[in-house]
Amino acid sequence: MFYREAGDFKTNYAADNQTFPIKIDRKGYYVVLAFAFLVVPFLINDYWANAILLPFLIYSIAAIGLNILVGYCGQVSLGTGGFMAVGAYACYKFMTGFPEINIFFHVLLSGGVTAFVCVMFGLPSLRIKGFYLAVATLAAQFFLVWLFNRVPWFYNYSASGQINAPERTVFGFPVTGPNTEAWAAYLFCLVFLVLSALIARNLTRGMAGRKWMAIRDMDIAAEIIGVNPLKAKISAFAVSGFFVGISGALFFALYLGAVEVGEVFGINKSFLVLFMIIIGGLGSIFGSFAGAAFLVLLPVVLKVVGVDMLGWPTDIVAHLQLVIVGGLIVLFLILEPHGLAQLWRVTKQKLRLWPFPH
Repeated sequence: MFYREAGDFKTNYAADNQTFPIKIDRKGYYVVLAFAFLVVPFLINDYWANAILLPFLIYSIAAIGLNILVGYCGQVSLGTGGFMAVGAYACYKFMTGFPEINIFFHVLLSGGVTAFVCVMFGLPSLRIKGFYLAVATLAAQFFLVWLFNRVPWFYNYSASGQINAPERTVFGFPVTGPNTEAWAAYLFCLVFLVLSALIARNLTRGMAGRKWMAIRDMDIAAEIIGVNPLKAKISAFAVSGFFVGISGALFFALYLGAVEVGEVFGINKSFLVLFMIIIGGLGSIFGSFAGAAFLVLLPVVLKVVGVDMLGWPTDIVAHLQLVIVGGLIVLFLILEPHGLAQLWRVTKQKLRLWPFPH
């Protein structure tokens, strides 16, 4: 009753196959986009940008990339942190080597470099899968972190081994460096998130997505019906690496501004993004958003409630966060493997029929 579809008719195939075929969904997304682009920039401040909005936008892009690989193609990866580091260091080299080029293209090129590296480490997926593929990508994580720590060329021979984002502007407004405008950095990341989500949604609903899901469900049967496992798996690694590389570049240049690879892009970062798609929902673009929002908001809520309101020690709240995340992962894996995205689908189904029982 609340979620109405009655009277929403389609008269041609193109209308039925559009990205958001249901009118109420389409209007809802337009309202959300209008609010995000036209209202939030006037309300944002440094705290909201650094504590919630920028991490949510950047982690959502990383979660979309990992969800394409794990959720849609079924290729387990534990190297997300290392691939984000590739995007960050590629962006740094482009920013320092080609300062005359706009940072927008630096971020895109960083995604392309990461896609290439991800494909190289994804080649073993043609021979191994499951636990063994997870170990191979875990090895990639440690190797990439070691490489960026040990080869001085990547951090321009800096004595500290740290990379710092030089100041760059978009349409005259600084988005990186010490004079960054919070609303400008937010809009810059938001543009990349919207484009990434639209590309990912169209890919997963098209021929490429169907091939990925066929490989995920049963690779031998997919090969029998004509799906090329080489092209399907490699394309999944490439697309996933592109999005993860963009998120790493944005994480370095716009969010942190300075990065030391071992501390920022370690194994914990890989598990964090993996937990996002497990809690949000594997094989769902919306689940990537939901998981990123949940794990970004959780420490903020725990700090406000536990530290500020109840006066608990900070270390207790930090440990409580780990307990909650671990418990939720176990709970979702047992009771609802499709995560928050499936809970949203069930809610919409109930809203369709409310107040009538079913």
